Amino acid sequence: MGVEAGGKSKRLLRFQLEITALVLLISPSLANGSKCILFNFGDSNSDTGGLMAGLGLYLGPPAGRQYFNRTTGRFCDGRLYIDFLCEGLKINFLSPYLESSGSDYTHGVNFAVAGTATEATEATVIPFPLSTQVLQFLHFKNRTRELFPQGLGSMISEKGFENAVYSFDMGQNDIAMPFNVNSSYPQVIEKIPAILSRIKDAILNVYKNGGKKFLIYNTGPLGCLPQKLALQQQIYTELDTYGCLAAHNNASKAFNVGLSELLDEMNSQYTNATFVYVDIFSIKYDLIANHTKYSIDSPLMTCCGFGGPPYNYVFRKTCGEPNVQPCPDASRYLSWDGVHNTEATNAIIASKILSGKYSKPQIKLKSLCKA
Repeated sequence: MGVEAGGKSKRLLRFQLEITALVLLISPSLANGSKCILFNFGDSNSDTGGLMAGLGLYLGPPAGRQYFNRTTGRFCDGRLYIDFLCEGLKINFLSPYLESSGSDYTHGVNFAVAGTATEATEATVIPFPLSTQVLQFLHFKNRTRELFPQGLGSMISEKGFENAVYSFDMGQNDIAMPFNVNSSYPQVIEKIPAILSRIKDAILNVYKNGGKKFLIYNTGPLGCLPQKLALQQQIYTELDTYGCLAAHNNASKAFNVGLSELLDEMNSQYTNATFVYVDIFSIKYDLIANHTKYSIDSPLMTCCGFGGPPYNYVFRKTCGEPNVQPCPDASRYLSWDGVHNTEATNAIIASKILSGKYSKPQIKLKSLCKA
């Protein structure tokens, strides 16, 4: 009698799990709480804690002071632009793929890791290049397939993966690293086709595994970063109209032209997918050119740094080091630590991304989610 009852109980449990899985397959929005699922690949501009989780490092105060009131592994005083995008889409902040505790993958995953580039080299040190991030995504997807029928794991359905938006924010470190070792401008330009080829391979790998909607960011004005201006101006002396390093910005522009052409080509070739190009360079350069419009006092100066004007950046006396104090009001600065944006800047960047005005084709992210 007890054995028979136990068998019925197991059959009932199995039936309930099957019904639950069926309902979730029919209506993915019930599982996700939102129609938008976002998978992100990138570097420190969109890393929500991947580097800290992956290597066990610690990013101490004053990082996170503005919003989280604690450190979160974000290279910022608060939220990143990707956090503001999530808020705009009404989805949870994306947890890092490498974070083992307290992660929530309901609305997607963040594979971005600070310091990464499209390939692993001795100069990058960080062992999570773009190709590895994509392989991590494929592992995540396969693991989800295994767990989903059991009512376990992220509960993202096959339809959820198919309708998800896949964002790529990569290229800044690929352009920066050659300049860091004093390469000439032509030498940097020579590397761009290989960088673009690796980005294309990564996107196509996701596409061949079911991805249909892509959001790809170009790279910002590298020559306007206070770190680059403070450390490399003696070598690359030419400045542009707004006091940024001309060689660095021109290399960024050359990369961006190539990326734009690549995505035009992919939109023509893969007609069942959408590849949206987002012009981050124009967004960030406008903040510098028209900084007073955004209530920014010093567009080329670091908030959390050392040394004072013009850049407030000194090597090995950077944000987080002893005796390095942040500015009282980071909203008056574009740069938090000489490389990364303040939360206030990230809020403006995100609002411009969400507007769709800087996208080609001009599709809003919310519309891409619903498409």
